[in-house]
Amino acid sequence: MTENEFAILDELYFVTSYPELKSSLSLTDAELCEALRHLIAQGYIRILYPDQDTEYDYDEKAFGHHCHDYFYLATKAGLVVHNSI
Repeated sequence: MTENEFAILDELYFVTSYPELKSSLSLTDAELCEALRHLIAQGYIRILYPDQDTEYDYDEKAFGHHCHDYFYLATKAGLVVHNSI
């Protein structure tokens, strides 16, 4: 796990919007979206959209265009990995 991915998971113990996540981390949009994509692919975070209570299926093609619109939350697997490092 990269430092960026670790920092992202650190912020996702609770549902967090992309703007909140972006303001908490010193990453570019490209870096943040790529790290989010990688964490989603590993099953470490999930997407919520259009609100904080609705889980949304990951669509790789659409993700790059819409990663700014989603809410994110660490999964149990993501929290276990985050806490074991």
